[in-house]
Amino acid sequence: MSSILSNPPPDPSNLPDNVLQYSVKLKVEGFLSPEDLCSIRLFTRAANYIAAAMIFLRDNVLLERRLAFTDIKPRLLGHWGTCPGLVMIYAQLNRIIRNTGLDALFVVGPGHGAPAVLSCLWLENSLAAFFPQYTRDYKGLRKLITHFSVPSGFPSHINAETPGAIHEGGELGYALSVSFGAVMDNPDLVAVCVVGDGEAETGPTATAWHGFKYIDPAESGAVLPIVHVNGFKISERTIYGVMDDKEITALFTGYGYQVRIVSNLSMVEHDLAASLEWALAEIQKIQFAARRGQPIVKPRWPVIILRTPKGLSGPKAIHGQLIEGSFHSHQVPLPRAATSQEELDALQQWLQSYDPKQLFLEDGSPIKEILDILPQLEEKKLGQRREAYRAYTPLHLPDWLPNGVEKNTQQSCMKVVGKYLKEVIKQNPRSFRIFSPDELVSNKLDEVFDVTGRNFQWDPDSRAHGGRVIEILSEHTCQGMLQGYTITGRTGLFPSYEAFLGIVHTMMVQYGKFMKMALETTWHEPCGSLNYIETSTWTRQEHNGFSHQNPSFIGAVLNLKPRIARVYLPPDANCFLSTIAHCLRAKNYVNLMVGSKQPTPVWLSPEEADRHCIAGASVWKFASIDDGVNPDVVLAGIGVEVTFEVIAAAALLRKHAPALRVRVVNVTDLMILSAGGAHPHSLSDEAFDSLFTNDKPVHFNYHGYPIELRGLLYGRPGQQRVTIQGYNEEGTTTSPFDMMLSNQTSRYDVAVAALRGSVSSNPRVAVDAHGLISYFKHRVQVDKRYIREHARDPDGTYDTPSFD
Repeated sequence: MSSILSNPPPDPSNLPDNVLQYSVKLKVEGFLSPEDLCSIRLFTRAANYIAAAMIFLRDNVLLERRLAFTDIKPRLLGHWGTCPGLVMIYAQLNRIIRNTGLDALFVVGPGHGAPAVLSCLWLENSLAAFFPQYTRDYKGLRKLITHFSVPSGFPSHINAETPGAIHEGGELGYALSVSFGAVMDNPDLVAVCVVGDGEAETGPTATAWHGFKYIDPAESGAVLPIVHVNGFKISERTIYGVMDDKEITALFTGYGYQVRIVSNLSMVEHDLAASLEWALAEIQKIQFAARRGQPIVKPRWPVIILRTPKGLSGPKAIHGQLIEGSFHSHQVPLPRAATSQEELDALQQWLQSYDPKQLFLEDGSPIKEILDILPQLEEKKLGQRREAYRAYTPLHLPDWLPNGVEKNTQQSCMKVVGKYLKEVIKQNPRSFRIFSPDELVSNKLDEVFDVTGRNFQWDPDSRAHGGRVIEILSEHTCQGMLQGYTITGRTGLFPSYEAFLGIVHTMMVQYGKFMKMALETTWHEPCGSLNYIETSTWTRQEHNGFSHQNPSFIGAVLNLKPRIARVYLPPDANCFLSTIAHCLRAKNYVNLMVGSKQPTPVWLSPEEADRHCIAGASVWKFASIDDGVNPDVVLAGIGVEVTFEVIAAAALLRKHAPALRVRVVNVTDLMILSAGGAHPHSLSDEAFDSLFTNDKPVHFNYHGYPIELRGLLYGRPGQQRVTIQGYNEEGTTTSPFDMMLSNQTSRYDVAVAALRGSVSSNPRVAVDAHGLISYFKHRVQVDKRYIREHARDPDGTYDTPSFD
């Protein structure tokens, strides 16, 4: 019998019919009908056979004859240990979907369980729906088995090529948070998320257990976590594997769950079936109460703990070592099957134990009893859920131009963007969310709270109000929820302190890999973009100190496939409005927007900003000599505060070196600098030269690490004329201008670079260059000394430069 910790059962008279159909029989033995039990067991045997064969066989796929060494793949790849548990759950879900029409996604945390999932997809004929070559007959089965984990075949982990998948199965830990994101604003959907006990040791999973506290059951679906405790990782026991039932129950009860433990192998099919129906009944109870306006306070959502031996039904032992129930079954249980007769014989015995001749007809198709358990409607099958590949709903975006602000004023980019996002929320009350690691107010986007709230269901002030803001102090959980929400058809936004976006670097990269592969399939339709706002940047994090100064997430996005990577550094509030409106419309990208939350000058009118952002860069004539015509030097700013320093430098040079002809350029779309068409936004060499000339010195004042920009420019002609300054890992608790001085991005440093670059081409500048350079270097020391003595920047440091 399962272990159950449950709220009191609801009064059946108050439950709708679709809840009653899930009512759990308390007597587990005999829960399944003989027909269903037979069908589940046959489906499980067939899927396990195919999964094992996929790892080993390159021929003789249905054991038409005794195995020979030549039947074994030369390189054995795959993970067997998790497969039997995944197949067991998949088979049970089929029965429930067939009987009830449940809308379910199957989210697989043990990503290397691809053989299990692919075998189930082949049996339910979902592979052939997307890949016609994998027909449900001998030809298709042979191709599936022999092409697994070989060039041109499916990889050993779940990815975008796996029908029904919504996350990349490479890095462990974020299946649970992705599942919570997927069910938000999807009220009829249940995401059944299998969490491996090895995966459960990761940081992202540890915090994601709290995800249900951000799920409003009146407006969203539900996540049913199934923790598959098989006891071992690649070569060590798992933490959950050494916890007894009381300890696991106490842990999950503390999280706020109801716990049911399935562990009796002698009746595992009955027990798991009953447990799944119990869980769905609990979900229905919670949702029904919320949707009739009487939500349960702190409802306890169900979690199932499935205990099975690792590698169940595989080889028991070889060479005197246990296989089943040990870490030896984690990957390939018989790694020398192609050279050892003992292991080949063990493989023969293992595969034959499933008796494939009983499971497949002469043409290789599965017998009818296997198919009886499957959902009848194609769109209900786990491999054909539209949420996984065809669910995008574009946002209704307000025109940003009327929200623009007056030129030549001081405005916070984030404050202005917050006003715009308020309108976005009003027009998209069920398809847009903000996922913020507890920093929305700090990042000055809090005007959205005029029209929405936080969606923290355990907070009495927030619960049941349909808030569009998810705030949890876990970047990992925000990232996973954003991914799940985005890939299932909606649009989200992730604002964060710049220094801490790096926490989700690898999660973002895994998503980027998923999107790359999705774009290379023929059947994935577009989805929204992952949208990041990076603010509270190093240039204005002087009060928090060195730990809060880190723009490295820019480089992480730059390293993605150019087809999906976009990095924008809008120089003022109007440019940021144009950029965010574009990013919220865009599809299939990873968009990174970098801007300031502090008031800074608005250089361009809304109309000018629109043209500037469309171009990605432009000459700023107001700060240039003779509108930038025939310059001696080009000064380029990329980023809000460093662009201010470029303009301040141009004003200094106009005053102190009137003979120097300066052109000022601002770059807002970083990707245009990529050389040789490396990026879809790359400027042609002709367009690049029209901005930066083809022979004059160019100095870039860049918000990020200089090496990133050097890499983007690599391949452009005339690299020897380019100098770059950016963040150089210098900082502390100091003043804003001291941050510029310390990283050599100040107006004085820009002016020195301009003078040095132009002495060889302008004799009139060369005459005074040494004296002016010495003067500007002296000003650096004077201002540093002033800051040390007065603990603030000199008066007038951030007055808008005048060019009159």
